Amino acid sequence: MSQRPLSPHLGVYKFMYTMSLSILHRLTGCVATVGLLAFVWWLMALASGPEAYATAMRYLGSPLGKLLLVGFTFSFLYHFCNGIRHLVWDTGRGLERAQARASGAVVIVAAVVLTIVVVWAGCRAMGFTEAA
Repeated sequence: MSQRPLSPHLGVYKFMYTMSLSILHRLTGCVATVGLLAFVWWLMALASGPEAYATAMRYLGSPLGKLLLVGFTFSFLYHFCNGIRHLVWDTGRGLERAQARASGAVVIVAAVVLTIVVVWAGCRAMGFTEAA
């Protein structure tokens, strides 16, 4: 058995802002996938008839279902915006430390703003913004 050096463990690294954005990118990819499965389930229920659609809407229309839909929306939009950031990096631009931090902040702000816009537009389309 040789005495080869081992790779440093994660505990050796200093936790950085860009590291958390990378982890969040991976997590939002997983969450967005679950959201896509929920969307496909809703489409299948829509095509399956009134009873299946009513069941899907009972779950997705509940307060917990609406909260999950907002979370899925944020996950998708963050992953989308950060994916564009990665595509820009592939061109060799934005790789300096300050640029990477700034673009990370832009991605977070863009994802939050886009989530608010999408949720607002969805509520408006469904008539939830009208006064009672």
